[in-house]
Amino acid sequence: MSPAFHARRTPGKPALIMGTSGETVTFAELEDRSVRFARALRARGLRAGDHIAILMENNRAYLEVAWAAQRSGLYYTAINSHLRPGEVQYVLDDCGAVALIAGAAMADVVESLDLSRIPVRVGDLAGFEPYEDVLAAETGEPLADECEGREMLYSSGTTGRPKGVRKPLPRTPLGDPSAAPVQIVEGMLRHGTDPGCVYLSPAPLYHGAPLVFSMSMHRIGGTVVVMEGFDARQCLRLIEKHRVTHAQFVPTMFIRMLRLPREERESFDLSSLRHVTHAAAPCPVPVKREMLDWWGPIIDEYYSGTEDVGSTMITAREWLAHPGSVGRPMQECHIVGENGEELPAGQPGVVYFAGGRPFEYHNDPVKTASVATDKGWRTLGDIGYLDGNGYLYLTDRVAHMIISGGVNIYPQETENVLIAHPAVADVAVIGVPDEEMGEAVKAVVQPSPDAGPGPELAAELVAYCRAELASYKCPRTVDFTDELPRDPNGKLYKRRLRERYPGTAG
Repeated sequence: MSPAFHARRTPGKPALIMGTSGETVTFAELEDRSVRFARALRARGLRAGDHIAILMENNRAYLEVAWAAQRSGLYYTAINSHLRPGEVQYVLDDCGAVALIAGAAMADVVESLDLSRIPVRVGDLAGFEPYEDVLAAETGEPLADECEGREMLYSSGTTGRPKGVRKPLPRTPLGDPSAAPVQIVEGMLRHGTDPGCVYLSPAPLYHGAPLVFSMSMHRIGGTVVVMEGFDARQCLRLIEKHRVTHAQFVPTMFIRMLRLPREERESFDLSSLRHVTHAAAPCPVPVKREMLDWWGPIIDEYYSGTEDVGSTMITAREWLAHPGSVGRPMQECHIVGENGEELPAGQPGVVYFAGGRPFEYHNDPVKTASVATDKGWRTLGDIGYLDGNGYLYLTDRVAHMIISGGVNIYPQETENVLIAHPAVADVAVIGVPDEEMGEAVKAVVQPSPDAGPGPELAAELVAYCRAELASYKCPRTVDFTDELPRDPNGKLYKRRLRERYPGTAG
């Protein structure tokens, strides 16, 4: 349950392959280099329970650094490499990192930071210790007191300041079965994952799922193929080239692959794929159907969050019988109305779970308390409903809800309709100020390359939406943009989008 085991058993097997450069790190090298960096951190005064921050693009060192922290009993915060300097500074100050490991691609951001409270700085940047020099100065002898560390990741900040999700440190020996990371791996093994797996990680490693899944694959002994950035064609090319067996995507990536010409996307040999998962956002039903028609019933879905308060899972075959569902809850689940009452099947409300793992929002006890009821149920802030068979359907996030004329409107429902139009490459729906209704529904559309934005297309999209949904859910106005503010993992920064429209909420 750690790279050390596989370094002894299959030392020359690739643990990591970079998608574009082809750089390869074997299990023996991953073990050696992560041990050396763990020793370097210890030599610079870091002890179990201390905190480091990682600010890097997807590169070969990323998982070496993460494993060094994991085996040293440290907290490690992977920072979104697309944040602005002020946003990075906030995370660094809030998490209390005493070490920063930064990539050369982050030079412009780093030069604007105040690092006076961070004594340990490693990376190929001015004022930092070069990473390779730091490794060369250490031995590959593991620490005598290796113990499990823990990631402390920050929310994406799509609606406000990001918050660190802090969970208790395991403080157990590396690979101990009681540690949460090992329990995750044991669950993966029960679902058919094995040392022969080749896992494609197409998303930024600063996100929770790509980071945790990649490290979990290393515990199993599988090879991880990391894309430096997502490109639909390259993704298919890498699956064919490396005979990828497992992968995890977000719906935006599905949409981008489906937008490739059919003859091109079907020219790749994807027969090695055994199991694909997707998460992070609900997938529009037409998109999921197209993917299942293309790849077959191998695409499962889960719903969860960094906070680990609860989760659901649905297989491809289950989804075909319950289209649009994210599955049955794996913990006790409750749908709660505006007045705190529990709602019956079919009625949407805030989704709460009973159980889950303990966590707190770092430095924010008020927010920690705000996500829990007096019964101890906790929420990720999503709205949804349970059907009569106990399947959960998500309708949107509480923070994204539009209130127009006193009626609650869930933008996700409208977005799911509009994204199916061939002239729409991407879309976001928000509420904008309206004197009569309080808020009015507006669609902001990134048109497809061959579509002509303008009044005619706007009218066509409104009519298209009204053919599928009640008129009050449809946009009153449509704006066009060259690109929506998404991070590379597909998450939409609605906060940044709203900044373009003065007076909008949040």
